[in-house]
Amino acid sequence: MQYSVVNYKTVRENSDFRIDSEFYHPAILERLNLLDNKPNDFLKNLVKFVVGPFGSTVTVDKYVKEADYRYIRNKDINDFLIDDDDPALIPENVYKPLKQFHIQRDDLLLTVVGTLGKVAIARKQDNKSIFSCKSTLLRSQKLNPYYLLTYLNSPTGQIFSLRGKRGAIQEGLNLTDLKDIKVFLASTDFQNKIESIIHKSFKLLKSSKSLYSQAEQLLLSELGLTDWKPKHQLTFVKNYSGTQEAQRFDAEYFQPKYEEIIEAVKKYKGGFVKLAEVATTKRGSLIPDKFYTNEKGTPYIRGADFSSGFLSDDKLVYIDNSFKPCRETIAKKNDIVFALIGTVGTSALIDEKFDRAFISNNIGKISVKNYNSFALQVLLHSIIGKLYFEKEQTQTAQPKISDKDIHNFILPLLNDKIISEIETGYIESQKDKKLSKSLLEIAKRGVEMAIEKDEKEAKKWIDSEIEKLGINI
Repeated sequence: MQYSVVNYKTVRENSDFRIDSEFYHPAILERLNLLDNKPNDFLKNLVKFVVGPFGSTVTVDKYVKEADYRYIRNKDINDFLIDDDDPALIPENVYKPLKQFHIQRDDLLLTVVGTLGKVAIARKQDNKSIFSCKSTLLRSQKLNPYYLLTYLNSPTGQIFSLRGKRGAIQEGLNLTDLKDIKVFLASTDFQNKIESIIHKSFKLLKSSKSLYSQAEQLLLSELGLTDWKPKHQLTFVKNYSGTQEAQRFDAEYFQPKYEEIIEAVKKYKGGFVKLAEVATTKRGSLIPDKFYTNEKGTPYIRGADFSSGFLSDDKLVYIDNSFKPCRETIAKKNDIVFALIGTVGTSALIDEKFDRAFISNNIGKISVKNYNSFALQVLLHSIIGKLYFEKEQTQTAQPKISDKDIHNFILPLLNDKIISEIETGYIESQKDKKLSKSLLEIAKRGVEMAIEKDEKEAKKWIDSEIEKLGINI
């Protein structure tokens, strides 16, 4: 059993008179004691706070397909970076009047509603953006913003950020609590060292995206679809016999854009094959959360573990070894997993880290028998796969699809040279992505070590770990 002994005077000093045990968890008090022996200050003395616009100032109906301006939502704020895979674009007449919410380069965004405590930094490409009421902007005035970004994403920063969370149905962070976050004031030299690591990580991530994009463009070029863009038609004519054959009567299913992409693949010079001819599919299994653990066990892949076409272990849960498998679905290396509900069609290739993982009942898996897994994953993640899934999904409370619905997906029979190039691009992309993440972990652990021990030892450890990765910074 864990417990803390706290003076009544300390409780009284808390502006909200918090007396709940979580607020005085031993891990929090331990970190506070460590910082008392280091240079530190409150966040309110180090940054300017800008609270997001109240209410639904920018709603979905204001999004546009093309624009120079962007609305940053909570789901766009990942650890360290603002995601640009699925941007919400807004017109100039929505952006310009909200001047107080215009994002500047090196601003930090911290999520304060729903998923709490995620912190990302704005870069040059994020300048023409505003943010939602579910985030708070921190404009650094006395600290290197990249160091502060790393500190807030580190275990210590997260402990302090989440200390003040409140609410039941939907949790949130109050501005008062954020202002009282204690920050370790590292030396300028150490802050700059952390910044250099983060910049290198971002550079590797950019390289990863570029390599993946090249693999995808190679596939589209081979199919003659490089410049093809889907067009949504409001009216078109279909035969009744077609609806009987498909057993679908919704107009969306028969959109001409779906036929166009299917016919383009069917015309490929190498021929084509249906997915069911080269692979099997299976739905995942529901495992009770009483078996979930943060300790190492068997990975349990859920929808939250998909990130930009890859699997992420940031939110991964494990199944305790006490669980006795019966008929649970297991994904093996080079299988492809995909979302069946919600973000239908989101897919990822299983690598050695997730080999023999369980998958949840909201996930399906594709086990390839006679087709290249890397080429199939790139295809499914491309505009071709997105439209395949979009066509087959059904809409109730949220989009959904069954694993059987993808059996008729049309796959091109690519030649060995193209397959090899796509596979190489994918593997190199994954390699840079992993290196990028490793650097972020080194930076966070380096900050922790400087707090727990000293900067000299932290620097020595950082240099040693970077050398092991074979990276020059």
